[in-house]
Amino acid sequence: MHDTYKTIKNPGEGYFKDKGSKFYAYTYPVQNEEEIKNIVSSLRKEHHSARHHCFAWRLGTEEISHRCNDDGEPSSTAGKPILRQLEHFDVTNILLVVVRYFGGSLLGTAGLINAYRSSAADALKNSTIITKTIEVEYRLKYSYKEMNDVMRIIKQENLNITDTQFAADCYLLFTVRKSEANKIEKIFKQFPGIIIEKI
Repeated sequence: MHDTYKTIKNPGEGYFKDKGSKFYAYTYPVQNEEEIKNIVSSLRKEHHSARHHCFAWRLGTEEISHRCNDDGEPSSTAGKPILRQLEHFDVTNILLVVVRYFGGSLLGTAGLINAYRSSAADALKNSTIITKTIEVEYRLKYSYKEMNDVMRIIKQENLNITDTQFAADCYLLFTVRKSEANKIEKIFKQFPGIIIEKI
């Protein structure tokens, strides 16, 4: 089962120049569209004299959504070449923005596509790409007498506890990589006093 994805560890930068036009590319690890809007908005302020702020993003680990924006450049000459690079590098949960300062000479369609593709590729090469596992989160509900069994399994299977609550009933949240999820469910379901639910 495929339960890993690639993303970037931290922001990166790239650069490309053609006929006086300068293309500054920036990559950011992101989790949602709200974050993307804020980053694009702050880059527009930072590079307020630039003519274009073109971008593409990919979000999600299994179902991947994406969007690209030409920001005034001729259709499909900026956003699409940036998005193609994100796909080529096979990264997700990422935003890539290319800021263009116009140099006085028109580059033509082929020139623009090349410039946006090259600056995007440069930024991705300068970013640290990491592989992460897709995690499934579970909630366990059990009584004190099951505590030892629960803790033994958690330790044996190296599960990652994210939250615990010990009251009249005990609750525990944990994550496990997706490929191990069914096996873990079966182990806990062997104990009648333990309730396991996927979150």
